[in-house]
Amino acid sequence: MNGILDFIAGLGRAVLDIVRMAGRVALFAAVALSHVVRPPFYWRTLWGTLVEIGYFSLPVVALTALFSGGVIALQSYTGFAQYHAQNAIAGIVILAVTRELGPVLAGLMVAGRVGAAMSAEIGTMRVTDQIDALSTLSTNPIKYLVTPRLVAGTLALPFLVLVADILGVLGGFTVCVMKLDFSASAYITATIASLKVMDVTVGLVKAAIFGFLIALMGCYHGYHSRGGAEGVGAATTAAVVAASILLLTFDYLLTDVFFSQ
Repeated sequence: MNGILDFIAGLGRAVLDIVRMAGRVALFAAVALSHVVRPPFYWRTLWGTLVEIGYFSLPVVALTALFSGGVIALQSYTGFAQYHAQNAIAGIVILAVTRELGPVLAGLMVAGRVGAAMSAEIGTMRVTDQIDALSTLSTNPIKYLVTPRLVAGTLALPFLVLVADILGVLGGFTVCVMKLDFSASAYITATIASLKVMDVTVGLVKAAIFGFLIALMGCYHGYHSRGGAEGVGAATTAAVVAASILLLTFDYLLTDVFFSQ
């Protein structure tokens, strides 16, 4: 009996910890977003973060999308050939890439690369008292460090996802034409016929939300890191894990909202 009660008590504490964490993150995000429309504006920080997220993440996102599109085409052909439905491969590739794989894979790559970098940078500033120094200089640290990163993440990831969509479809086209002997003109025609503005739009909306979540997790865990180098490492790990879990959770929720009917 005591074991059951201990289990229930532990479960209750875990739920309360999750609720407290969600509340702290929500308040942190609300404070950061409240500074978006209030001067001063740190345009240099915003531009630098946009370049860091959008430009320097292009190679990893591009390679991931290109090979993922090729894999989808190859695996679809293996299954569809049994039912003589190879003509549907072009539609499957563009549907999977624009709705799901483009936003999700780009988000996970950016979470691993940029989320960790944000957490490590801000965490290092925290443990070396640089954030306290900003406050001493009458500079709001959340407005200077967090708000530009949230805005940059929200703006940059849709651009990366758009590139991922194009390269994912290109990967599927290359595999189908070069390896599976599809007609290039027929494949392009089928791709255009299957392309829907709604699918691309939903993918870009997902990307904006994913970018915000990735930047939020990186900034939050870095800003609240403690304990020197070990604390910064723990914050970096927590930021990547939390961003990845939230990304997949919100992917399901948004898919249910847009495509459940």
